[in-house]
Amino acid sequence: MDELATDADAKRAIFGSLAALYPWTRPFQSRPVRDYAFRLFETPAAGPMPEIRLRSFAKLLDLIRKAARRNGLSGDTAAEICRDFEKRRVLQTGPHLFLLMEPEAYYTHLFSLLGLSAHGCSTYVSYAVSTVSLVEKPRKGPGWLTFDGKPINVFGLSRSRMIGYSLLAGPGSYRFEMVPAKPNAEGDALALLRSLLPKSQFERPAHAIKAANLSLWPKLFGSRIAFLQMDDEDIADLVADHLSDEDSWLRKGLIEDPKLASNILAEIDRLAASPWSGWLARGTDFFWLYENGKRLPLRLRGGELVHLATGMKVARFAAPDILERLANRSLIPNLFLVFLVLSILPGVRALGGSHQPIYYPLMRYILCRALTASNADPDLRHALATDDLPAAWGHRVIECEDDPLVCLRDTTCKETSHIIERIGDVSLMNVCGSMRSFVSDPSWLELHRRLQDQTIAPTDAEWRFAAS
Repeated sequence: MDELATDADAKRAIFGSLAALYPWTRPFQSRPVRDYAFRLFETPAAGPMPEIRLRSFAKLLDLIRKAARRNGLSGDTAAEICRDFEKRRVLQTGPHLFLLMEPEAYYTHLFSLLGLSAHGCSTYVSYAVSTVSLVEKPRKGPGWLTFDGKPINVFGLSRSRMIGYSLLAGPGSYRFEMVPAKPNAEGDALALLRSLLPKSQFERPAHAIKAANLSLWPKLFGSRIAFLQMDDEDIADLVADHLSDEDSWLRKGLIEDPKLASNILAEIDRLAASPWSGWLARGTDFFWLYENGKRLPLRLRGGELVHLATGMKVARFAAPDILERLANRSLIPNLFLVFLVLSILPGVRALGGSHQPIYYPLMRYILCRALTASNADPDLRHALATDDLPAAWGHRVIECEDDPLVCLRDTTCKETSHIIERIGDVSLMNVCGSMRSFVSDPSWLELHRRLQDQTIAPTDAEWRFAAS
């Protein structure tokens, strides 16, 4: 009982912190979660659209169109996805690149469908982080799937081929082996899942999971809403499109301006030494290096991207060098650069998990501080300062014990609409269960303490770009 009371207190504390930082969320806590989802997928209010934003959004639309066709969607469906996205400008960015059967992904997509359905939408775009490791915790991560309560090794890889290796590891040969961790764990449900997964071999685990999700989507969620999933390789192509354009802000500002990139990095370091520390740090400078299947950090020094551990010069911080390495996937954009081209520049609302509602506004603040230091792009700074709800908590909102297998076994997928209808009526406070992704996170506990002690406050300059 004491433990339950402690968990309940921790959950209330988290909701209190969220409401302090995002006051607009307070009325939604006791309302049906459908209302909250509806608000998140509302079209952002019209605001200033400087030339930088218009050009960036056009490039994002072009990427979405190409990604849809590359994923086998028809030209009409690709056009419909672009029309909807141009109108709505909301992107789910929470889940890592998991198989859709993983509850963390399944229930986030269900939440997105709750919001989209309430608006009568017929298309859905999601970005999934794929720079993560195959194994994030023991027998947890994209390389594992808990199926009927049993751990399944998705690709049948040995421990040495998973620990430290990323979903973008490659080139290699990966196929869906679906090997139970324990003997005698085979069953009809696992056989059914195997029959639905692609039989092909893939160069990278990320390619395999994206292909599998295309097959699983209609089985789990039906065909009424067309689904497009992008990942970090798509974003690498988007960054390449920016850098190939001599007039793009990303090329002229970030790459060719000798001050802006260093100003951004200096602001990240300054934030890391402030009371807002712990949410955004220099894991790598703008790009990750991929070498021998592993993700390695870089530092920008003297106009060169340098390997952090060895000091080896990897590439000049110049468009031609970066373009070459983006093409061969030896460089992949880091999270700051991902959100810069996906959301900050084009003016797209980003929905994310327990950390994103904190670090994303801080990213926007850092960019504006760096631009202000150079007295650059006042139109962009004004647009960022007046954005309508630029980001929100939209991943792991639903914590549910229902087994996604139910929908797989029901080939008509009637169960999904039933689940959406039933879950949509539950209050936001109750549908999120124990909020284990928050209450077990030392970062959130520390954030709550700092808010209580007034070490930080929603009125701080650092929080200025959270919401208008």
